[in-house]
Amino acid sequence: MMPISNQPVVVVACQVFQDLFARFARLGAVQKFIFLDYGLHRVPRKLNQAIQEALDALVEPSLVVLGYGLCGNGLNGIRAGKHTLLISRADDCIAILLGSYARYQREFKTESGTYYLTKGWLESGSNPLQEYQEYIQKYGDQEADWLIDSLYHNYKRLVFVVHDQADLEKYRPRALEVAGFCTRWGIRYEEILGSTEFFENLLERAAASSQSNEDFILVPPGGELRQEQFLRLET
Repeated sequence: MMPISNQPVVVVACQVFQDLFARFARLGAVQKFIFLDYGLHRVPRKLNQAIQEALDALVEPSLVVLGYGLCGNGLNGIRAGKHTLLISRADDCIAILLGSYARYQREFKTESGTYYLTKGWLESGSNPLQEYQEYIQKYGDQEADWLIDSLYHNYKRLVFVVHDQADLEKYRPRALEVAGFCTRWGIRYEEILGSTEFFENLLERAAASSQSNEDFILVPPGGELRQEQFLRLET
């Protein structure tokens, strides 16, 4: 079997991470990038299927960096096949975008009822305002009101996560438009500067992978990602 360090590195990731991987992937270090549609996270079963198909289509045994968290259990049961898988030990992409699981936990303790918004979700239409507009077209005003209220009425805070000032200025008007819609539930709006720490560490791990640790899971060839691997022992 080819040592991990000699295997080609392939990234299979959510499209929400595309620009961040592009910033921090060392030139030539990643042989191939595969970015999957943002909207797949809405249906974990479809997300699982799309990732598995992408892995199965890779001909050469590779170290595959998965740009996901557990994502609504959508990564549960992903089979490595002939590849080695490397993934962040995170429930979803929020911890990755914030830079660490510890920071995510701090934000969770500050306000557990937080909806996170990113430029990727603004671009994909995955936010309460655009979902509401879709519901109106499909079901009419009354049913749309019931559906959107049932999904979001428990949230107390909307946080827009960005990674640089340019993105903040470009996407803030759209984020504020979503925030204005969310005032129907009394949600307050905040902005947070995210961190690239997770991305940098993930790509460093890809260059020197040996075993799982607190922040990353390594699945050997023939192995399978399981929900319990994402659990952390609280100290």
